[in-house]
Amino acid sequence: RSVYDDQPNAHQRFMEKLDACIRNHDREIEKMCNFHHQGFVDAITELLKVRADAEKLKVQVTDTNRRLQDAGKEVIAQTEEIIRCRVQQRNITTVVEKLQLCLPVLEMYSKLKEQMNVKRYYSALKTMEQLENLYLPRVSQYRFCQIMVENLPKLREEIKEISMSDLKDFLESIRKHSDRIGETAMKQAQQQKTFSTALQKQNSVSYGRNMHLGRSRILESKNEITLKRTFEEDDEHEEEVLTAQDLVDFSPVYRCLHIYSVLGDGEIFENYYRKQRRKQARLVLQPQSSMHETVEGYRRYFSQIVGFFVVEDHILHVTQGLVTRTYTDELWNMALSKIIAVLRTHSSYCSDPDLVLELKNLIVVFADTLQGYGFPVNRLFDLLFEIRDQYNETLLKKWSGLFRDIFEVDNYSPIPVANEEEYKIVISKFPFQDPELDKQSFPKKLPMSQSVPQIYIQVKEFIYASLKFSESLHRSSTEIDDMLRKSTNLLLTRTLSSCLQNLIKKPHIGLTELVQIIINTTHLEQACKYLEDFISNITNISQVTVHTARLYGLSTFKDARHAAEGEIYTKLNQKIDEFIQIADYDWTMSESDGRASGYLMDLINFLRSTFQVFTHLPGKVAQTACMSACQHLSTSLMQMLLDAELKQISMGAIQQFNLDVIQCELFASSEPVPGFQGDTLQLAFIDLRQLLDLFMVWDWSTYLADYGQATSKYLRVNPSTALTLLEKMKDSSKKNNIFAPFRKSDRDKQKLIETVVKQLRSLVNGMSQHT
Repeated sequence: RSVYDDQPNAHQRFMEKLDACIRNHDREIEKMCNFHHQGFVDAITELLKVRADAEKLKVQVTDTNRRLQDAGKEVIAQTEEIIRCRVQQRNITTVVEKLQLCLPVLEMYSKLKEQMNVKRYYSALKTMEQLENLYLPRVSQYRFCQIMVENLPKLREEIKEISMSDLKDFLESIRKHSDRIGETAMKQAQQQKTFSTALQKQNSVSYGRNMHLGRSRILESKNEITLKRTFEEDDEHEEEVLTAQDLVDFSPVYRCLHIYSVLGDGEIFENYYRKQRRKQARLVLQPQSSMHETVEGYRRYFSQIVGFFVVEDHILHVTQGLVTRTYTDELWNMALSKIIAVLRTHSSYCSDPDLVLELKNLIVVFADTLQGYGFPVNRLFDLLFEIRDQYNETLLKKWSGLFRDIFEVDNYSPIPVANEEEYKIVISKFPFQDPELDKQSFPKKLPMSQSVPQIYIQVKEFIYASLKFSESLHRSSTEIDDMLRKSTNLLLTRTLSSCLQNLIKKPHIGLTELVQIIINTTHLEQACKYLEDFISNITNISQVTVHTARLYGLSTFKDARHAAEGEIYTKLNQKIDEFIQIADYDWTMSESDGRASGYLMDLINFLRSTFQVFTHLPGKVAQTACMSACQHLSTSLMQMLLDAELKQISMGAIQQFNLDVIQCELFASSEPVPGFQGDTLQLAFIDLRQLLDLFMVWDWSTYLADYGQATSKYLRVNPSTALTLLEKMKDSSKKNNIFAPFRKSDRDKQKLIETVVKQLRSLVNGMSQHT
């Protein structure tokens, strides 16, 4: 350590000490060599002695080695052969081992090809998966494996294309067979409903509420559609079962779904399937333009829709996720809106009630079938109520024609019955009761005409027809009863009322027919209570029920009677006008004929015969008609006197006219219609009587003196009326009496007339000023 220090002379001292140490060691070595020198010399001497022996040994060894080499050449050759064989054996073993690894791969690939050939694509995908995950990794170093690896994606794409092609074929097939599937499903739903209804009737079970028949699933299993084509069961035939696979092979869907799921493209397949089915749904929901013309058009339309949704329901239950309940509900809601719009449009074209009824039955079966598959159909039943209103309209049109035909062929005469059998036949058709008529002997006549029982029968037929639509609507008996009564009320107040009003207005309907119509409407009105009982019997709803509607169609018959009565008054007046028009007075005659005019006697005879027919009418109607006729006759006669075209009238004409009025008064006093009190009917001619008396008696002083007093003898004579008639007589006197200025009596009469005219004019002017 001190060597490295910077002490002075440190290195020199170290070297000196080192030299001293070396000298010591040299002395020790020399001592040791001197001690062993003799032994070394002895060893060398012995070694030299052994040299000769070593040479001999070397020769012997060389000879032995030569002989050994000669002897081992054959062994070496055999050994090399053994080594070569061992190498071959090892190579063979290696090859076998490698082939054992490759053969399963080749076998699987061969199996894959075979599966592709027989179109077992799902199995082929499974085989591919095993090749990729299990077999190919073991032999990935071989070239053929690389080729296989490159081919597998191509095979997958090929499988996808083939499966998609099969799916398209399936979609086309299902489009063709959907109507047949739907027809079968609807048929079975209808049979099941019929069976359930029959079973309920057999067991006489009343649940107190309307149960929707046919709600149980038509399918026996959610995992398999079994659509049954049912025939009536007998001893020789059995029920034939038709499965969905008999109509449509669903395997393309399963296969394509599995393939796309295995390939990880399940969502793509689902979207494609749903998109295509939506397109098909729109095609199915598109009706033919002539669908409303026949029931077959509607049946085919419904069958296609049912078939479509039966298939979707099947797909929903046999696949996982391809079709979801949300998807089917959304599709159904879309379809339901379209269906309702289509039915609302096309049903509006239907004018045949039978076709509307068949459409209703189809809609009910359609709704029951789909509700059996879990689809809500309440909106369809709501639509049926709209169609029901239309059905009632078509019924009303049809029955309007029936009523017109009945009225057209009616003879408007009381129904004759020759014996008890004929009487019972009429009574069986119409509820008629008359104790007084029952006491009469045959032959006899019923008061109504043939149209009454026929109308009554047709009203009952209408109720039956209306009931047919109300059935199967899943409504309570109370609601059905209410609907029937409303429909019947419409029939009475609208259709029958319109037919009666038109009938009454027809020109060929005379007074006799009008009288019979009034009698008919009276009996029809009385029969309404039997119609109410009839409705109650078929609906099993008592009339005492609070919510039960009543038949207010009674007003129809009252209105018809009033119209007929008014028409009677009108036709009587028209007939009177016809007789008045043929009146041929000589207004300038000097003296009367001494007897009433012929036209007036004919008119009175007509009125007498007419009022005899009125004996069957209610008393007030006959009295009103008689009073109306007399008033109209009185007014017409008055207008004849005061006609502006009549310029002159003689006293002889006044006397002749007075004779005619006397006949009218005699007719009024003869009580042509019973029930008038006193001289009520004669008062219809009081205006004419007082006016004619004034001119016949020439009692102008009394008239003018008593004018305005309630006790006046000529109270009903209006000054303007008297003035008009007097001026006509004044003009006549001037024209006929050319020598009047030379006769003092005629001059006095003329002056009197002029004086009366002036006074009458002053009265008329005073009345106008007062007014």
